[in-house]
Amino acid sequence: MNKLLPLLITLLVFNNSLGQEKEATKKDSTQILSEVVVSAHQLFGSKFRAKNRTGAAYYMDQLELQKFNITDINRALRSVPGVSIYEEDGMGLRPNISLRGTSPERSAKITLMEDGVLIAPAPYSASAAYYFPTIARMQAVEILKGSSQIQYGPYTTGGAINLVSKVIPQENSTQLLAQYGAFNSKLFNLSHGATKGKWGYLADYTRYDSDGFKTLPNGGNTGFDKQDFVGKIKYSDLLLGVPQLLEFKYQYSDETSNETYLGLTEDDFSTDAFQRYAASEKDQMNTLHRQYMLTHTLKFSDYLSLTTTAYQNEFARNWYKLDYLEIDDQKMSLTDILTNPAQYPEAFDRITGSEDSREADLFVKANNRSFLSRGVQTKLDIHWDGEQAYHDLEIGARLHEDQEDRFQWLNDYSMENGTMVLNNTGTRGTDANRISDANAFAAYAFYKYTYKNLTLTPGVRYENMDLSRVDYGKNDPQRNGSDLSERSNSLSVWIPGVGFNYKLDQVSIFGGIHKGFAPPGSIEGQKAEESINTELGARFSYAGINAELIGYRNDYSNLLGSDFAASGGTGNLDLFNAGEVLVQGIEFLINLDFIRFNNQSSLPVTFGYTFTDTEFQNSFDASNGLWGDVNIGDEMPYIARDQWHLSLGYEVKKWEFNTQLRHMGAIRTIAGQGDLDPLNSVKANTILDASVHYKVNNRLRIQSNIVNALNSTYAVSRLPHGLRPGHPFGINVGLRYGF
Repeated sequence: MNKLLPLLITLLVFNNSLGQEKEATKKDSTQILSEVVVSAHQLFGSKFRAKNRTGAAYYMDQLELQKFNITDINRALRSVPGVSIYEEDGMGLRPNISLRGTSPERSAKITLMEDGVLIAPAPYSASAAYYFPTIARMQAVEILKGSSQIQYGPYTTGGAINLVSKVIPQENSTQLLAQYGAFNSKLFNLSHGATKGKWGYLADYTRYDSDGFKTLPNGGNTGFDKQDFVGKIKYSDLLLGVPQLLEFKYQYSDETSNETYLGLTEDDFSTDAFQRYAASEKDQMNTLHRQYMLTHTLKFSDYLSLTTTAYQNEFARNWYKLDYLEIDDQKMSLTDILTNPAQYPEAFDRITGSEDSREADLFVKANNRSFLSRGVQTKLDIHWDGEQAYHDLEIGARLHEDQEDRFQWLNDYSMENGTMVLNNTGTRGTDANRISDANAFAAYAFYKYTYKNLTLTPGVRYENMDLSRVDYGKNDPQRNGSDLSERSNSLSVWIPGVGFNYKLDQVSIFGGIHKGFAPPGSIEGQKAEESINTELGARFSYAGINAELIGYRNDYSNLLGSDFAASGGTGNLDLFNAGEVLVQGIEFLINLDFIRFNNQSSLPVTFGYTFTDTEFQNSFDASNGLWGDVNIGDEMPYIARDQWHLSLGYEVKKWEFNTQLRHMGAIRTIAGQGDLDPLNSVKANTILDASVHYKVNNRLRIQSNIVNALNSTYAVSRLPHGLRPGHPFGINVGLRYGF
């Protein structure tokens, strides 16, 4: 943090010096304080701005999130073209998100933010998102794709997602949501805030828990318990005649989830998709997350503002879960056992609990890790009107450091009468014992030029990073340095891009080209992920019909893969070069309202479609990771070629009805081409969700939402080990109250 303090002081002094300069040239200060808006927390802030960008963008506001009372980020993003997801737990606890064909493993190849700040546990050194913010407390979700995302690195290939927490209200406001439903699921959210004079505040508390929809032989809990608190305080005043706003945010969350990496065999999934094996009874994830943010904004005029944010994220997690079996000194992977149970009958009987152990042969790993991410970022925005043109220049910089500390161990169990019995507790730090860290500086300049109907947005981003890893080894849990190994890698890169938008009467044509980038690992000399990305699209708006059609092409010169345990690998997180890959696709979205009569009723309809074509341009062996052995012409796994959703609503007087039909095409689970192999793929699924809202009065609303209304039983993945089911039929009923 010592490296960050000088920059923070310099920026705050610069803010003050600008205020002094403004005071020297201004005789009378009459600015209205309410005009100061902290825009740094949002990427674009509204559906209107999303529709007028030079790149593809989507803004999901609070009303859209409340239609189905979204508690699962997977269900929220399914309605956004260009987003691909493979589920894991059925409840959205740890999503795997891909934007425009990026590798979806743990959402590690997209820029994830909350309130404009990087939110992945360690965005540069260990970006896998084992932490994901609670979607139930958000007021908006922003998705950026295309050339305009280069403002938000370090990942610029697929896009950026920003989750916007509730803002401090201008007036006294209290909101309550209480919901109860299937599998003893409970959701409670209470927020209160106000602005009085120069001061404003917000307190937001969320609790979300469930018994889970899977069953263990011993009847154990397979659900989770999460709680989340956000507090905000702001102060607005004149600083030497210049309106300023200072806002502090504190966020705390913890989670206990009885989740496992252990899936099911093909036969057992067909018999009962919601069962869990006895050997997963000890599996449990415990997490704790804290965020601190301090944001200072100076608005010198309607044309000039400066915003600086200092932030720190702390995340600790220990996912205690079955790692492997060892029988007669033979170590066996869970994937091998579940893929070919007949080949490993004794090991499979241990997993199911149908046979007692002859020895301690079930090894459960304490995947203990802690993360730290902190930095300072600033943004200067200048815009002005020329005689015939509009100009907007945004200049930003960020100094950032993050760290992942692994300190893990193994406990071994035996299986006795279908129950796991602890035989030996391992010594902490004897399985993985290392620290990875990153120091990074990023800067960008983004210029918007509008002349008549044409808008151009050239921009460039600069990323400089030092990545390193210190491995103390399994024989040195005290970290004395007796078995030390170190490695490091450094990189600097320029990331240019340009976009355009040309408006006609009811149609606008937009597009762009930019460089895609993802940081490499800490192995010396390892190359970064790079691509050339182009897009071309059109937006149409006429008589209440809004439509968008986009074609894109991402041409990778070097795609990076990662050895995640979540994708069936060893879990060492080492990156490897996968070479040239071509990803191209089509995104289509249309919104219209068939009926609108005196604002008393409406029938809104939304249809979205995503086509994604992927192709490896070279061959390589990635058998330990997500892709398997890859040959030229193979398609990427876990990216469906076809996805679509159809939403239909009906609003009349105090009633509101909504349905959404979501279709995800079949996906490969290893790289391949031609017809899909049933044992290396997941079948297509089409799921119907529904909701009913009744507005009692302006303050009280009663609502019910149905998940998987047709009670379809479907698989969502074969990762990490074996087939995993999606959420079954479930009904939730609740009330929303605000005053």
